[in-house]
Amino acid sequence: MPEETLAERLIAENLGRRDGVLHAGGLDLRGLAERHGTPLFVYDSGLMRRAYRDLSRAVAGFARVYYSVKANPRPEVIRVFREEGAGAEVASAAELRAAIAAGVPPESILFAGPGKSDADIAAAVAAGIAEIHLENREEAARVAEAGRRHGRAVAVAIRVNPGAAAQGGAMRMGGKPSPFGFDEEELDEVADAIEAEPALRLTGLHLFAGTQGLSAPTLLAQWAYGLDLAETLARRIGRPLETIDLGGGLGIPYFQGDAALDLGALEAGVPSLAARAASDPLLAPARIVLEPGRFLVGGAGVYVARVRAVKLSRGSRFVVTDGGMHHHLAASGNLGQIVKRDFPVVAVAEKAGAERSPAAVVGPLCTPLDMLARAAPLPELKAGDLVAVLQSGAYALTASPTGFLGHPPPAEVLVDAGREIAIGA
Repeated sequence: MPEETLAERLIAENLGRRDGVLHAGGLDLRGLAERHGTPLFVYDSGLMRRAYRDLSRAVAGFARVYYSVKANPRPEVIRVFREEGAGAEVASAAELRAAIAAGVPPESILFAGPGKSDADIAAAVAAGIAEIHLENREEAARVAEAGRRHGRAVAVAIRVNPGAAAQGGAMRMGGKPSPFGFDEEELDEVADAIEAEPALRLTGLHLFAGTQGLSAPTLLAQWAYGLDLAETLARRIGRPLETIDLGGGLGIPYFQGDAALDLGALEAGVPSLAARAASDPLLAPARIVLEPGRFLVGGAGVYVARVRAVKLSRGSRFVVTDGGMHHHLAASGNLGQIVKRDFPVVAVAEKAGAERSPAAVVGPLCTPLDMLARAAPLPELKAGDLVAVLQSGAYALTASPTGFLGHPPPAEVLVDAGREIAIGA
C-alpha cells in the first residue's frame, strides 16, 4: 500500500472531500471559485481557532499566545485571533492600524522590526501600545525623541540576537551577524544606556532565534535560553521585567516527509519552564509571550487556481493556471528555499481511485520562476478544472510580487462558521 502523502493527510485532518470535491470550512471550493472568481485565497477560521486553542492548551500556565500579524495581516484574520483572546505582534504602522481595526487593544500589541520609520515609531507611541522592541542604537534614540514629544517614557524591550546555543528552525535567526536586535554579548551595555534615558522605560526582552521550527525539544531549549537572558537582564536593571517575548518560529509541514510539530511534547516540557519562571522573583511577575503567525494561520489557507491549458513538452506534463508566483511566491520556491520543493498541490475535484502522474503546475507569468509545483501527483486535468495549493494561509499574498506583469489581484474569502466573508469588500 503506497505511503500516505502529506496532501492526503492534510485533506483528511483539515479539509475533507465530499463526492470527490475539496471543501474548506464545510464549503465547496468549486462553489466558492464560481462565486468569487479565481485565483482565490480561502481562509478557514475554524482551523485558525483550533490551532490557537491547541497551542494555548499546550503552553497553559507558562505563556500567552499572541498573533504575529505579518503572517497574514488581513483585519478579518486578525479579528479571529482577537476573539480567541490573542494579543498581536506587529512590524509596521500599517499592521498596527490593522490590529487596532480588528479590535486588539493597544495594551496587547507589541511592535518589532529592524528598520522602523519615524512614522512607525510615532504611530506606536501615540497609540500607547504595550512595548516597542528596540533593534539598534539609532532606533533607541528615535523612540526616546518620540517619547519626549509626547511627554511620556516609552515602554521598550531589548530584542536580543542570541548566541549560537539558541539556534534552531529552518531559517536560523540567531548565533550569527544579524540585522535583528542587539548581540547578546552587548546586552549589559545596551541595558545601561536605555536605563540612562529618561524618555525610555525598559520593560521587556525579546528573543527570536529561528522560524519554521518543527522540533519541540529545540523550541523548549530556546524558551529556556530566553528565560536565562531575561533573568540576566532583570538582574542588571535591578527589577523584574514586565514582558518576556520568546518569539514565534513554530512551523507547519509543507513538504513530503515533514512531520507536524508535536504539541504533546511541547506540553510535556512546559511545566518545568513554568515552575522555573514562577519560582524566580525576577521572572514571576512578567507576562511571557509567544507570538507565532505561520503556526496559527498557515494551515488554514488554500490557494485555488483555474486551469487554462494542459500541454506536453518533451515528455513532461504542464498544467497552466491563472494563479502563480505573483500571488504565492512561497509556493514557487522563491521565498527562502534553497532546494526547491513542492507545497502540497491537489485537484479540487478528483474521482476516487483516479490515476495520478507528475505534473508541473505553472502560472501565467513570462518567467520560468512562475512554477507552483514541479512534480505534483495530479489526475488528468483540462482547461476549466481547479487546483488547490494547501498550507497557504501565511506568507502568501502579502509576501508576493503582486505588481509583476500587471495581473489583477486574487479574491480572498474568510469562511467562518459556514459563512463566506469577502475580504476587502
